[in-house]
Amino acid sequence: MASPMRSLLTDPSRYIQSFRLFLTNSTEHQCMREFMEGQLPAVIASIGNGKSTINILSVGGGAGEIDLLILSKVQARYPGVTIRNDVIEPSADQIFKYKERVAETSNLENVKFTWHEETAYEYESRMNSEKKSKKWDFIHMIQMLYYVKDVPATIQYFHGLLEAQAKLLIILVSGTSGWEMLWKKYRSSFPLNDLCLYVSSADIKRILDSAGLKYQLHELPSHMDITSCFIEGNKDGELLLDFLTETCEFSKTAPPELKRQVMEELRKPECSEERDGKVLFNNNLSVIVIEP
Repeated sequence: MASPMRSLLTDPSRYIQSFRLFLTNSTEHQCMREFMEGQLPAVIASIGNGKSTINILSVGGGAGEIDLLILSKVQARYPGVTIRNDVIEPSADQIFKYKERVAETSNLENVKFTWHEETAYEYESRMNSEKKSKKWDFIHMIQMLYYVKDVPATIQYFHGLLEAQAKLLIILVSGTSGWEMLWKKYRSSFPLNDLCLYVSSADIKRILDSAGLKYQLHELPSHMDITSCFIEGNKDGELLLDFLTETCEFSKTAPPELKRQVMEELRKPECSEERDGKVLFNNNLSVIVIEP
């Protein structure tokens, strides 16, 4: 019998809804912000040396929350220098939010934004067909490598676009996170399709090592409050479960035994810790900074 479970990405509006709830319930952006405040300045310290224009490529820039923080750090390091910020983002809704955010932000006079409503693969294909290979001073791919068909090829392509003193920054879930435990165990049970694959920093390290690339790795502790997932019929809990399993309406469509196992797994110390009556899922992230 065909399973009624389907990938969350087949319902883009529910995906965005669950993603925004995940951001609200987690320290995801908070821990990224701490990294951008504390450690990004050293990463970008020499990307614009001797340049009149700094070219930045944001791959999967989303609604721009983190992008604008990155831009503020580049501006602080290179005051008054023109910055070209190109954004690759397939969601029209996210681009709309990004543009709103830019309109509400001051001090962006020297930044020129260009949005490309397409996937990383579509961007690469378009550039290849137009015989273009523009070089960049800083490329970042934040929480987006789950949505590409070929991770090594994607990293290789964008790494090939780096200028001599540029950096490629990747952020994704850590190999020590609850995601790793949950997905390694249940990957075959979730309705993954070619829209999404599970990948963590452990996989990226293997890819970079086999390609002989030089990189630094930073671990960012993070958690997500999933207490509502254990309240039967709770709408937020159901959305978060969808996000955790990448399954649309997981609570309603998953076979009862799978649902029971997943709920049990989410409570295990490998996935979560219980603190002050809350269940906090381990959402640890890794930042990988790759040299040209």
